Amino acid sequence: MGENQTVVTEFILLGFCLGPRIQMVLFGLFTLFYTLTLLGNGLILGLISLDLRLHTPMYFFLSHLAIVDIAYACNTVPQMLVNLLRPDKPISFAGCLTQTFLFLSFAHTECLLLVVMSYDRHVAICHPLHYCVIMSWRVCITLVVASWACGFLLALVHVSLILRLPFCGPHEINHFFCEILSILKLACADTRLNQVVIFVACMFILVVPLCLVLVSYSRILLAILRIQSGEGRRKAFSTCSSHLCVVGLFFGSAIVMYMVPKSRHPEEQQKILFLFYSFFNPMLNPLIYSLRNAEVKGALKRVLYKESHSQLE
Repeated sequence: MGENQTVVTEFILLGFCLGPRIQMVLFGLFTLFYTLTLLGNGLILGLISLDLRLHTPMYFFLSHLAIVDIAYACNTVPQMLVNLLRPDKPISFAGCLTQTFLFLSFAHTECLLLVVMSYDRHVAICHPLHYCVIMSWRVCITLVVASWACGFLLALVHVSLILRLPFCGPHEINHFFCEILSILKLACADTRLNQVVIFVACMFILVVPLCLVLVSYSRILLAILRIQSGEGRRKAFSTCSSHLCVVGLFFGSAIVMYMVPKSRHPEEQQKILFLFYSFFNPMLNPLIYSLRNAEVKGALKRVLYKESHSQLE
């Protein structure tokens, strides 16, 4: 490090390099998506906590997925909305790394939760008679705690490796939040160790879980084809196909982001792909997993009926 180099204490997130009018349109659109994300996932959490019929392993996992999606949105979207209004507003170095740590933690946790949920559906469809024994509450709690713990520990490894790097300028991150690859581009040292750890982590947290999910749903598909009842086959296939849509969006965008060679415009590609994490996935998860489910619809009707009945009294 030369004597003329200064240590960076804050960063400026460049966000979307567009005109003021388009940025205001994006501000309104993203605010709408953010509100829908919070309302949708909050509604799921409320229904699961209020309706005893939803106190099952499947909805226990769904409640944690909703918590992760709310945390996702609250970690990245407010900063992005601020940047759309005030592009020159800086974020501190500590605040930036905190955002990176939380984003990675929630991303890792969601990957593992999706695997757990696919295993839960596999047991429910392929081994229905033993479901209550295999998916006991002790097993469910252990799986959820392990998912959260692994997510946070792996994120801690990434952030610890970033802290060993010097940052001496420039201080502009070409992204709408403190994404790890964008931060590494600003380091004034060799980041090959960080890149290797990211690739290994992707194998552990993306490729292996995706393979497990595909194995689970392949066995589920075979079990569905053996179902005699046409209505039962339709219901099971509808549930699993919607789950696979979420898995495809989440894992597909993540693998393209971190494991596929970059295009000529990697920064713009990153921003578009990360919109799936920040907006579309958290916003679609309640709809795909829960709000189109007959049990959740029934719970919503019961809650609304109780509310209207109590008001009449």
